[in-house]
Formats: sequence, structure tokens, C-alpha cells
Amino acid sequence: MSHPLNIDKLDLQIISEMSTDASISYAELGKKLFVSGGTIHVRIKKLHEMGVIKGTRLQVNLRAIGYDVLAFIGIYLEKSSLYETVAKQLLKIPQIVRLNYTTGSYSMFAEIICKDSGELRKILQDDLQHIKGIERTETIISLEESFSRPINVSEAI
Repeated sequence: MSHPLNIDKLDLQIISEMSTDASISYAELGKKLFVSGGTIHVRIKKLHEMGVIKGTRLQVNLRAIGYDVLAFIGIYLEKSSLYETVAKQLLKIPQIVRLNYTTGSYSMFAEIICKDSGELRKILQDDLQHIKGIERTETIISLEESFSRPINVSEAI
């Protein structure tokens, strides 16, 4: 399998390890992968510059800080050509944390995180329904996330 970005096995191992624990030190990661911390630093900098690594994120237990509703919203557009215009409007709603342009029943699929069902209702009723180009929506509330994991990229080469 060829990689147009010149990514080798060590790069994939670094990505795999950091996908599991982004707070690992370069020295610790170097020991784990049998290279120096300096090598890890150079590789991570290269991966950032190539756009492979887009940043690191803190994982937060949202329920622990009062965000009790995770939902998915299937969005039907009046015309698929309205995607970019509608996406710009949806970007203004901070509770929408992910948006995908999709095939299948929906034109777009959004993930939304709210403090409670009242906040979700307000966003659906007051915000989404007033965006020009949205024909209708379907909301699916998540009762529990069974798991979330990074993809294992270390086997890609």
C-alpha cells in the first residue's frame, strides 16, 4: 500500500500510540517504540506540517459536567446544492459538534450535545427550523455510547 504523504511504519506507530493517549511524553513514546524522544518530536512535527495530525484533544466526560443529551440529527435539504450554505448556518450553532454530508436518506447528518432535552428542543424548534434550505429533520437521541475508539493505523503498511 503506497502513501503519497511518505508515511512509514514508525509514523503509523506514533499515530496509533498517540490516538490512545495523546498526553504521552515524547521520551516515553520513544522508549515504547525504541527510538529517541528527539526522533518522536521530529516525526510529530512532520506529521503536523503534512496535515496528518490536526491537533490533540482533551477527552471530557460531558455528563459529569452537565451535558446529558447526545443526539443525531438527519437533515433533509430542499436541494443538495444548498449544502454549503446550510453548513455555514449550522456552524453557528455551538451545540452541533460534528456535521457530515451524506448519501442515503439524509443530505446531512449532525451530532449535537445539549445540557438537557429542553435545550435540544429549543435548537430544533428555534434554530434549525429557521435555516433556509432545510426541508425537515429527524432526531435520534443516544441513550448510551457503547464504545468509541481510534482506528488502528499501525497495520496500514
